[in-house]
Amino acid sequence: MKMRNVALTILTVLAGLALSFASPMMGTWKLNEEKSKIPAGATKNNTVVYEASGDSIKCTIDGTDAQGKPTHVEWTGKFDGKDYPLTGDATADMRAYKKVNDRTYEGVTKKDGKVLGTSRIVVAADGKSRTVTTEATNAEGKKTKTVAVYDKQ
Repeated sequence: MKMRNVALTILTVLAGLALSFASPMMGTWKLNEEKSKIPAGATKNNTVVYEASGDSIKCTIDGTDAQGKPTHVEWTGKFDGKDYPLTGDATADMRAYKKVNDRTYEGVTKKDGKVLGTSRIVVAADGKSRTVTTEATNAEGKKTKTVAVYDKQ
C-alpha cells in the first residue's frame, strides 16, 4: 500500500512538471504599469500566478479594483476552451482558456452563461514578458479595451 502511494505521488509530481514545462504561461507574472494601457477605474491584476494543480492549471490573480480595494481571484482548469468555475470575482463566475499556439492563448470570461469579455494572451518569444489584451463590457455597459503587460518573475 505504501509503495502505491509513493508511486501515485511521483506520477502526480511528474504530471505537474510536464504541465509547467509544456506552457510558457506557467510561473509568476507581475504587472508592468509603465508598458500597460489600463483605463482609469479599471481593475488592475498586479500579480498573476499559473501553477500545476494535478492534471489541471491553477491561476491565482491578486490586484486592486476600481476603488483601490484588494482583489483575489482563482481559477483552476485546463487550456482546452471549456468553462471552469472562477472564484473571488463578483462580476464573473466562469472562465475558459484555449491554447492557440505555443505562445498564444485566448480566454473568455462569463457570468451566468453570458460572455462579459475576451482576452488574448501572448507570451514573448524570450518568455520574459506577456501581453494580455482584453475587450469587455463594464458595469455601465460600455465597451472597454485593456492592454496589460506583465514581466516574468
